[in-house]
Amino acid sequence: MAELRRALVIIDVQNDYFTPGGPLEIQYPDRFESLGNITRAIDLAQAQGMPIVSVQHQYPAGAPVFAEGSEGWKLHPEISSRRKESWKHLVKSHASVFAGTDFEVWLRENQVDTITVVGYMTNNCDLATAAAAEPLGITVELLSDASGAVHLANDAGTVSARQLHETLMVLLHSNFAAVATTDDWAAAVAAGTTLPKGDLGSSAVYGQQAFAPVA
Repeated sequence: MAELRRALVIIDVQNDYFTPGGPLEIQYPDRFESLGNITRAIDLAQAQGMPIVSVQHQYPAGAPVFAEGSEGWKLHPEISSRRKESWKHLVKSHASVFAGTDFEVWLRENQVDTITVVGYMTNNCDLATAAAAEPLGITVELLSDASGAVHLANDAGTVSARQLHETLMVLLHSNFAAVATTDDWAAAVAAGTTLPKGDLGSSAVYGQQAFAPVA
């Protein structure tokens, strides 16, 4: 079996997600708890010599969020204080980290076959990145307690951040990613093993059983 080659991908841990009352303030899990798990993952990855990618979403100056050069656009201090020259840094303007960047090329050049995704948001950039990795044959791990979502409401309905985050964890684990806690990921890294991943078939069977009418 080929040796597992992971990279930690820190998606958009920027100040706009921590602005109290801001439109993108992370609501679930608690943003400071998820930030603590993100920094734990970074410290572990650095101790293991794991490749690290920091990602920063950017819109033109004057945009309501992530405006280039604005305070909200900047990486959170817990990330910027840890960032090293050896990290790969990507600036993006789409949800997926793969779109419009050299991310895939960098992964191939560095023989990375597995990406561990942390950061924000579960319901946008994390989801899009995991889905984009599937046809490329790149394995995705997503740390459920090192990511987060916001409340959403539009013409299609209303959903709380908790319901959205928990639903997407089940969805992602059914096909697109191995979903795990930071503790479980740390144990797998230490052991040099992969994280267990669900599949759509068994998830559908178990789902049918879970919601079967009571006789």
